[in-house]
Amino acid sequence: MLVLAMIERLGIIVTVAFILTRLPFFRRLFDPHSSINTGQRLLLVVIFGCFGIIGTYTGIIINPIEDSTDRWTRVLNDDEAIANSRVLGVVVAGLLGGWRIGVGAGIIAGVHRFFLGGFTGLACGAATIVAGVFAGIVSSKQTKSRIVTPQAALIVGGIAEAMQMLIILGVARPFDRALALVQDIGIPMIVANAIGTAIFVLIIRSVIQEEERMGAVQSQKALRIANLTLIHMRKGLTPVSAAEVCSILFKEVPSLAVAMTDRHRILCHIGNGHDHHSSGHEIRTEATRQVIETGIGVTVSRDEIQCNDPNCPLQAAVIAPLKQQDKTIGTLKVYFSTERMISPIMLELIQGLSTLLSHQLEIAEGEKHRALAQESEIKALQAQVSPHFLFNAMNTIVSLIRTDPDRARKLLLSLSSFFRQNLAGTTKHYSTLLEEVEHVKAYLAIEEARFYDRLDVSYFLEEEALRARVPSMTLQPIVENAIKHGLKTMDSNAQLMIRVTHEADRAMVQIEDNGLGIEEERLNSLLAEPVSSEGGTGIGLYNVNARLMKMIGEDSGLAIQSDTGKGTSISFSISLNEKKSQLERGIGDGTAHHYY
Repeated sequence: MLVLAMIERLGIIVTVAFILTRLPFFRRLFDPHSSINTGQRLLLVVIFGCFGIIGTYTGIIINPIEDSTDRWTRVLNDDEAIANSRVLGVVVAGLLGGWRIGVGAGIIAGVHRFFLGGFTGLACGAATIVAGVFAGIVSSKQTKSRIVTPQAALIVGGIAEAMQMLIILGVARPFDRALALVQDIGIPMIVANAIGTAIFVLIIRSVIQEEERMGAVQSQKALRIANLTLIHMRKGLTPVSAAEVCSILFKEVPSLAVAMTDRHRILCHIGNGHDHHSSGHEIRTEATRQVIETGIGVTVSRDEIQCNDPNCPLQAAVIAPLKQQDKTIGTLKVYFSTERMISPIMLELIQGLSTLLSHQLEIAEGEKHRALAQESEIKALQAQVSPHFLFNAMNTIVSLIRTDPDRARKLLLSLSSFFRQNLAGTTKHYSTLLEEVEHVKAYLAIEEARFYDRLDVSYFLEEEALRARVPSMTLQPIVENAIKHGLKTMDSNAQLMIRVTHEADRAMVQIEDNGLGIEEERLNSLLAEPVSSEGGTGIGLYNVNARLMKMIGEDSGLAIQSDTGKGTSISFSISLNEKKSQLERGIGDGTAHHYY
């Protein structure tokens, strides 16, 4: 019944295997893309060596002469030996960690066995080290997996124990006592240690396979979420896109609520607590501000959520950053009923989702840049050859040839200058405000002639400000918008003022008209989305605003003020970050220049 007694002790194997699978660095033994350092390797040697020592102490003392047994190991007499599972721990060390860890564990367990005594002390100690070498060699032959199969482990465990029996027969003396011992314990120990090795490896493989299965499920979920959210995140981080994405995440992630914010306010909150965690509210949670400032996600409790509603079900949350070009532009917040609901797998999923959404925002930003560049080029090319504008200009010039030849000649020069500036605008990204003003003057000279003295244009230009650089074709579209949508239908007293001044280190640009103004509904959406315009020769206000913000800075966007029937003012400011240059034509004496 020695076999059954040995198998009873396999419960220790299950316990040790379970404990080892809880150690993160132990799991890295099975990851082909990671490695363990020297300190971790030494720790594994000690762990498996101690595992071998435990196998020794839980063995059964055998006296082949008296044919007696003792259930628990103590210091052995010269005529005693041990039936044990010591080799099991060393074999597992070699199979999982390679020959270095196998030999190291074998030395620890083997030396310990030698000092316990008995007539097999030297033989068993040496056999333990040999078992570690043998298992390590088998492990090195694995090409498809870093974990042997349970069937292979069964065979290796049995062979290692059989080798120990042979070493006992070859080394232990007297031989007849060694032979009697092997006859008593050989088969039971070979069977028990083979089964034990297979069970240990089976437990390890089961845990790793379960983790791989869970990882595959999480990856599949992440891919599904990526596919569902991409179409919305392409629009950038807005209340509309945030609402769509939060709705998707709320369905896919087991949680009480999901929210998204920008740097200042809640864009959307879906789930429990939506009655008081409302969209559009300013961010009140200090933890959220901390994530925005540091770019590092946090897990918060009920107190850190800082909700004033005592009945709020949101008791814990994970707050993860949303980034663009390494700058945190918002947060993803996932709420739970308790901190215990935030498992390591859930935390990793949320962190992965925040990274995924950040990448989608990066893609959206890149697509927006490309779209703006393409639209800019297309619109600029259209402005060069716009038949509508060209025909109107030519008709005006033809009508003036007989009545006012000098003015007709000046208009031809203005038309030539206008198209030359348009052509230059397609080949460079930036222009000075001086160049932009000259472009506008050429355009207004033609439009002013068509107004038949109904248009009064005023320029207030300061030389210091005119050296500032802006994206090419920035002023002309704004002026064109004022003419076509504000002043064109006025019978008289149409006024347009162009002001370029400077305050401290910034150039201030303002274009103001006294035209029809812009309706409030249209004004709210004018800079939020592209607005089509029939017969336009330049770039829309949406595109001008976007180019200013992306190429100069967010603080350089357009500001529009308008009263229906009283006119419109469009302004922006840019930094004066270049050295003062000599400007042409002496423009910029601070006086007003009037054209009638």
